[in-house]
Amino acid sequence: MNQDFLAVLEYMEKEKGINRKVMIEAIQNALVSACKKSFGPAKDVRVELDPKSGKIGAFASLKVVDSVASPAEEIQLLKARQRKIDAQIGDIVEVEVTPKDFGRIAAQVFKQTINQTLRSIEKTMIFDEFKDRAGTIITGTVRRFDRSDVIVDLGKFEGIMPSRERVPTEEYTPGERIRALVLSVDSGLRGPEIILTRAHPDFVRKLLELEVSELHDKAVEIKALAREAGHRTKIAVWSNDEKIDPVGACVGIRGARVKNIVRELNNEKIDLFRWSTNINELVIEALKPAKLKKIEIDEKTKKVAVHVDEENLSLAIGKRGQNARLASKLTGWEIDIQREKSEAVGFEQKIDQAAAGIAELLQIDREEALQIVKAGFSSIDDLIEQSEEDVIGALPDLPVERVQEIRAKANSIKQQAATK
Repeated sequence: MNQDFLAVLEYMEKEKGINRKVMIEAIQNALVSACKKSFGPAKDVRVELDPKSGKIGAFASLKVVDSVASPAEEIQLLKARQRKIDAQIGDIVEVEVTPKDFGRIAAQVFKQTINQTLRSIEKTMIFDEFKDRAGTIITGTVRRFDRSDVIVDLGKFEGIMPSRERVPTEEYTPGERIRALVLSVDSGLRGPEIILTRAHPDFVRKLLELEVSELHDKAVEIKALAREAGHRTKIAVWSNDEKIDPVGACVGIRGARVKNIVRELNNEKIDLFRWSTNINELVIEALKPAKLKKIEIDEKTKKVAVHVDEENLSLAIGKRGQNARLASKLTGWEIDIQREKSEAVGFEQKIDQAAAGIAELLQIDREEALQIVKAGFSSIDDLIEQSEEDVIGALPDLPVERVQEIRAKANSIKQQAATK
């Protein structure tokens, strides 16, 4: 058993990073509990464990009396003098009480106490190591999946990336090395949990700070950031030094700095532009690449009405409203994008013409064709080039099976045209 203890000490120190002295103290406390089960509820029992030999000894402090009433607390004078020659009535004598056999109950108590103590030590170590690391980026290895949560090996400990903190467009495989932001160290039912994220906007912020020395030196500042993980991020930057171009500093020579971040984010689009305290200028930058015709600002309600022509309407709104939504988040103002009235009639006519063409080509109802065109698919090429998932998502009023039939028809027509 002594050699087993030594093996446990070595394993815990090397593999778990638990200090040997802390471990010995935990084992001694567990052995005290086990001894009390075998020896009795003595007032004072201590255990010595030699870290070199693994030798274990249990000792109880007993009071010297003429007549023993409680063997767990007292010792008769004659027996006491066998251990301490000058022992007197009322003295405290330490007697070795190491049980020859701890027994089933004592062994069980020892095991339970050790396990509880080790869990407590590991929890304390996790909390101590990571309590000040919230908001920092760390690297780990995907270990396994717990339902839709990703368990990441961080070396001595494991981190959890909940499904809500995963990037929807990313797939993770066991053994893959990934970087993530330590979002928080929470106290869960099983103790401290290291919560990781790749979807939080601060992940992009920290990646940019690692790449751009000017951000680290405070020469350039990120004034606002809005993100839809896996799709697009808009970042407004600013510098108090007129000699520094904040956007150029973040982009880097030939775009090297921002390319590194885009690569880490698996080709998520990043829009960088200069921050302005003027809401008019900020909205113009935030809605790029769309070109705006007119902006109307309501200071009281914090609303912005943006007027664009037909050609820039889809750019300003973005795919599924993404561009406008991110611009609104970044500025903190509600943005309403409107098509100029003078263009309204011509725009509707073009929609009708496109719908008529698609209806005739695919041999479908005019109503279905109108839905397809208004969703942004003005030709059969648009239907084919976009993924089935995107097309289905853009046509929520049409049954999934019907959308699949229409795409199949479009694909067939395209193939026939190619063979001619």
